[in-house]
Amino acid sequence: MARPLPLNDQALEIVARRFAVLAEPMRLRLIQALFDGEMNVTGLVEATGGTQANISRHLQTLIAAHVLARRKEGLQVFYRISDPTIPKLCELVCGSLEKSLTRQAGHFSPGR
Repeated sequence: MARPLPLNDQALEIVARRFAVLAEPMRLRLIQALFDGEMNVTGLVEATGGTQANISRHLQTLIAAHVLARRKEGLQVFYRISDPTIPKLCELVCGSLEKSLTRQAGHFSPGR
């Protein structure tokens, strides 16, 4: 596998801020809820179990970080994933975590 080129300090700061935005479980729940397409706040409240105020705050953070985008349709606002790398990143991290947990479960299963 080719090794990526080293990033300068400014680029590393941007990457660190992106990971900081994603380091919040509710934001990850919101992103996960949007994997299948756009949703409004009411749908996101139902999908994540959060409060409207809390979800709205997290949505604004994700929009400011260019992870999500929004569009208005009448009085409704719909949110979607705007960065196509986000589902890929989640798949990579979750897939790696799942493999690790499966190995651990096999290692510690009864009768071994």
